[in-house]
Amino acid sequence: MPCAAMRVMPKTAAPLYEQIRQLIVAALAAGEWRPGDALPSEAALAQRFGASPGTVRRALDELTAEHLVERRQGSGTFVSTHSAPRQQFRFLRLVADDEARGFTRELLGCRRMRAVAAVARALGIRTSEPVIEVRRMLHRRGRPVVLEEMWLPERHFEGLSAEVITAHAGTLYALFESRFGVHMVRAEEKLRAVAATPDAAALLQVAPGEPLLSVERLAFTYGDRPVELRRGLYYTNSDHYRNELN
Repeated sequence: MPCAAMRVMPKTAAPLYEQIRQLIVAALAAGEWRPGDALPSEAALAQRFGASPGTVRRALDELTAEHLVERRQGSGTFVSTHSAPRQQFRFLRLVADDEARGFTRELLGCRRMRAVAAVARALGIRTSEPVIEVRRMLHRRGRPVVLEEMWLPERHFEGLSAEVITAHAGTLYALFESRFGVHMVRAEEKLRAVAATPDAAALLQVAPGEPLLSVERLAFTYGDRPVELRRGLYYTNSDHYRNELN
């Protein structure tokens, strides 16, 4: 994106730092800076946007709070990436009561299908538009603890397959970022208690009717575009779901 175009501030009553924040987000969405890339210095951004370094710093503070960028002491500001260790499990909040670490993943299926009405509505696409459905199990301590289903618009994830997922050693969000250029920047979740159905109970190795935590997540990329609907059933007998409220 040409620098000159970026100096044109949106016609809005928003404070200058917010206008700069919006322009940086637009540049991220356009792919000017990729996940893991270093942003220009505050002085360079100030010159680019015709603002003071303090105003640019305020915009970067907002972006840091949104986890869109991260500050590294002595190194500068970088575009957040799900490949970074601190970001890998940003959206996974299941914490072990016994401090057990890490999950192993079992892929149960990956297929192309037509979006049913509820999935299409959540993702903002047409009913029957192609989506990719992924089903997997997360294990910890040698037993299944999360049963997940997710739906992704095929137009953003063309070529995603069981083989691609299996060959990737990191998280799915890191895969989506590196191979498909889709960076998840925020998510909305709905939680409720449910009873295990016979099918879910068999997969999670619990009794039918066992209490489970249902977590439905809608993940967004830049521009608040929904690109993933995920539904998980969490067995929390030895774990708990943790969220931080600021």
